[in-house]
Amino acid sequence: MTTESQLPCILLAEDEMMLAMMLEDRLNASGYNVIKAARLNRCLELAESASIDLAILDINLAGEQSFPAALVLRRRGIPFVFSSGYDDQDVPEVWRNEKILQKPYDTRQLTAALNALRAA
Repeated sequence: MTTESQLPCILLAEDEMMLAMMLEDRLNASGYNVIKAARLNRCLELAESASIDLAILDINLAGEQSFPAALVLRRRGIPFVFSSGYDDQDVPEVWRNEKILQKPYDTRQLTAALNALRAA
């Protein structure tokens, strides 16, 4: 039997509660333990100290950009993917090489992105 502590842990930074709940259900069903953050401060805390394997970062968290959390994750060597409802051109050039999941989420895109992160 697999326990929650044996599952890969994913940080889900998403400020839209219904979307976060839907994603959490999808991720749990796919075998992930999910920790959530709806605001940048909490996202930064978790990115800095939580034992996480992967992350999905909504670019806009209640009006604040998640790029500082991405820097922390990059420093820690934790793979991440951005999510956004905006056009790629709205992302600062320094982050344009990162994978961006476009909202609304397509299950196949989400699965492919997570598989790519886990392989990294």
